Amino acid sequence: MSGSEGRLKRAFHLLASIAALAGLSGAEAQRGQRPRMDPDNPTCPLNPNWSANREMTFTVQTMNGRPVLLAEGMIDDDLMPRLRAALQNFQGDEIWLRSPGGNARIGNQAGRLIRDSNMTTRIPAGWACFSACNFLFMGGVVRYVDQGGQFIVHMFTHTGDREVIRSEVARGEESTVGLIGEIEQQSALLASEDNNFLLRMGVRRELLTDIMYRQSAIRDAQNRSTRRCLTQDEVNRYYVATVPWAGPAPPPRR
Repeated sequence: MSGSEGRLKRAFHLLASIAALAGLSGAEAQRGQRPRMDPDNPTCPLNPNWSANREMTFTVQTMNGRPVLLAEGMIDDDLMPRLRAALQNFQGDEIWLRSPGGNARIGNQAGRLIRDSNMTTRIPAGWACFSACNFLFMGGVVRYVDQGGQFIVHMFTHTGDREVIRSEVARGEESTVGLIGEIEQQSALLASEDNNFLLRMGVRRELLTDIMYRQSAIRDAQNRSTRRCLTQDEVNRYYVATVPWAGPAPPPRR
């Protein structure tokens, strides 16, 4: 082997090592290895693969000869026109999701649009769908959570911002009472919307009472857990997935 070939080979291995480290959590899940778990949220991986895109992007990829719409990134305030255009231009019926969540009400609207479009939704191995992404996923007429895919929930609430609470408390009793009343009212509205949405999508309401509403809305010294990853048994038991996982699906793009 020449010196030039040796340098090229070493460079190739270095780049491969960097790429492997950058995508460790997703790669572990795709290979069937157990990813490193989050000590504060022990049911979830330490670094869920839910995309760093600041707004959700849509791309089409062919999987086993079929087109699949990939939806990746934050559920932003301006999602609906992009989602509507993506669905209108898409020549398939399946959408794969990975997202850290975002605007819950926009997520609700997006889920209804996905249902009206008769789409199938999937969380493939190594991908994570958290918070408002749950609504997009549950909009699917047919829903799959593959082994190694993460459907992650938390407690929906009007505000989990302690700085807002502290500033209102500092302003006095009247301001604090007003803030508490607003949180109670808005949280009750969100709970009602969540319940109605789940029922319309065919998900058991016990998902809310058994799991979602049992999660802490605000991390504190006693309880640092703020999210919960459903097991395959729970995904099936609460009808989050309409089709139980029965074997590997095509791997996600990344």
